[in-house]
Amino acid sequence: MNSFLTIGLLILSNVFMTFAWYGHLKLAECTWFNKLSLFGIIIFSWLIAFFEYCFQVPANRIGFEGNGGNFSLVQLKVIQEVITLVVFVVFSSLAFQTELKWNHLVGFLFLVLAVYFIFKG
Repeated sequence: MNSFLTIGLLILSNVFMTFAWYGHLKLAECTWFNKLSLFGIIIFSWLIAFFEYCFQVPANRIGFEGNGGNFSLVQLKVIQEVITLVVFVVFSSLAFQTELKWNHLVGFLFLVLAVYFIFKG
Protein backbone atom coordinates (compact mmCIF):
# COMPACT_ATOMS: atom_id res chain seq x y z
CA MET A 1 0.00 0.00 0.00
CA ASN A 2 2.87 2.38 0.80
CA SER A 3 4.22 1.85 -2.71
CA PHE A 4 0.97 2.94 -4.36
CA LEU A 5 0.62 5.92 -2.03
CA THR A 6 4.21 6.97 -2.71
CA ILE A 7 3.79 6.73 -6.47
CA GLY A 8 0.42 8.51 -6.37
CA LEU A 9 1.89 11.38 -4.35
CA LEU A 10 4.84 11.57 -6.74
CA ILE A 11 2.46 11.82 -9.69
CA LEU A 12 0.53 14.65 -8.03
CA SER A 13 3.77 16.36 -7.12
CA ASN A 14 5.00 16.19 -10.70
CA VAL A 15 1.76 17.58 -12.10
CA PHE A 16 2.23 20.67 -9.92
CA MET A 17 5.95 20.82 -10.73
CA THR A 18 5.30 20.71 -14.45
CA PHE A 19 2.76 23.53 -14.20
CA ALA A 20 5.15 25.56 -12.04
CA TRP A 21 8.06 25.09 -14.46
CA TYR A 22 6.28 25.23 -17.82
CA GLY A 23 2.71 26.41 -17.28
CA HIS A 24 3.76 30.06 -17.40
CA LEU A 25 4.88 29.53 -20.99
CA LYS A 26 1.32 28.57 -21.96
CA LEU A 27 -0.23 31.24 -19.75
CA ALA A 28 1.77 33.86 -21.67
CA GLU A 29 -1.05 33.61 -24.22
CA CYS A 30 -3.38 35.24 -21.67
CA THR A 31 -3.35 39.03 -21.61
CA TRP A 32 -3.76 39.28 -17.83
CA PHE A 33 -0.77 37.01 -17.31
CA ASN A 34 1.38 38.86 -19.82
CA LYS A 35 1.01 42.01 -17.72
CA LEU A 36 2.94 40.39 -14.85
CA SER A 37 6.59 41.26 -14.44
CA LEU A 38 9.19 38.48 -14.44
CA PHE A 39 9.22 38.70 -10.65
CA GLY A 40 5.42 38.29 -10.62
CA ILE A 41 5.70 35.21 -12.83
CA ILE A 42 8.35 33.78 -10.50
CA ILE A 43 6.07 34.34 -7.48
CA PHE A 44 3.17 32.77 -9.38
CA SER A 45 5.32 29.70 -10.13
CA TRP A 46 6.53 29.49 -6.52
CA LEU A 47 2.94 29.42 -5.31
CA ILE A 48 2.28 26.44 -7.56
CA ALA A 49 5.57 24.81 -6.51
CA PHE A 50 4.49 25.02 -2.86
CA PHE A 51 1.85 22.41 -3.63
CA GLU A 52 4.45 20.29 -5.40
CA TYR A 53 6.40 20.13 -2.15
CA CYS A 54 3.23 19.32 -0.21
CA PHE A 55 3.11 16.05 -2.17
CA GLN A 56 6.82 15.41 -2.84
CA VAL A 57 8.04 15.54 0.75
CA PRO A 58 5.41 13.12 2.11
CA ALA A 59 5.96 10.80 -0.86
CA ASN A 60 9.66 10.55 -0.11
CA ARG A 61 9.13 10.17 3.64
CA ILE A 62 6.48 7.45 3.19
CA GLY A 63 8.35 5.62 0.42
CA PHE A 64 11.89 5.71 1.82
CA GLU A 65 13.03 2.40 3.29
CA GLY A 66 14.74 4.25 6.16
CA ASN A 67 11.26 5.33 7.27
CA GLY A 68 9.64 1.93 6.78
CA GLY A 69 8.86 2.39 3.08
CA ASN A 70 9.60 0.07 0.20
CA PHE A 71 12.12 2.09 -1.81
CA SER A 72 15.79 2.95 -1.53
CA LEU A 73 16.86 6.54 -2.11
CA VAL A 74 18.10 5.69 -5.60
CA GLN A 75 14.84 3.91 -6.45
CA LEU A 76 12.80 6.91 -5.29
CA LYS A 77 14.84 9.22 -7.50
CA VAL A 78 14.53 7.01 -10.58
CA ILE A 79 10.77 6.59 -10.05
CA GLN A 80 10.44 10.36 -9.72
CA GLU A 81 12.40 10.99 -12.92
CA VAL A 82 10.31 8.57 -14.96
CA ILE A 83 7.09 10.08 -13.59
CA THR A 84 8.43 13.54 -14.42
CA LEU A 85 8.98 12.54 -18.04
CA VAL A 86 5.59 10.89 -18.41
CA VAL A 87 3.80 13.91 -16.91
CA PHE A 88 5.87 16.27 -19.06
CA VAL A 89 5.08 14.34 -22.26
CA VAL A 90 1.35 14.42 -21.49
CA PHE A 91 1.48 18.12 -20.56
CA SER A 92 3.54 19.19 -23.57
CA SER A 93 1.38 17.11 -25.92
CA LEU A 94 -1.86 18.60 -24.59
CA ALA A 95 -0.78 22.18 -23.92
CA PHE A 96 1.73 22.72 -26.72
CA GLN A 97 0.86 19.97 -29.23
CA THR A 98 4.47 18.77 -29.01
CA GLU A 99 5.19 15.93 -31.41
CA LEU A 100 7.00 12.87 -30.07
CA LYS A 101 9.75 11.76 -32.42
CA TRP A 102 11.52 8.41 -32.65
CA ASN A 103 14.57 9.67 -30.76
CA HIS A 104 12.36 10.76 -27.86
CA LEU A 105 10.86 7.29 -27.68
CA VAL A 106 14.31 5.67 -27.75
CA GLY A 107 15.44 7.95 -24.93
CA PHE A 108 12.37 7.04 -22.88
CA LEU A 109 13.05 3.37 -23.53
CA PHE A 110 16.53 3.80 -22.08
CA LEU A 111 15.00 5.43 -19.01
CA VAL A 112 12.65 2.49 -18.57
CA LEU A 113 15.69 0.20 -18.86
CA ALA A 114 17.38 2.32 -16.19
CA VAL A 115 14.43 1.68 -13.88
CA TYR A 116 14.71 -2.04 -14.57
CA PHE A 117 18.43 -2.10 -13.74
CA ILE A 118 18.02 0.07 -10.64
CA PHE A 119 15.39 -2.31 -9.24
CA LYS A 120 17.25 -5.46 -10.34
CA GLY A 121 20.11 -5.11 -7.85
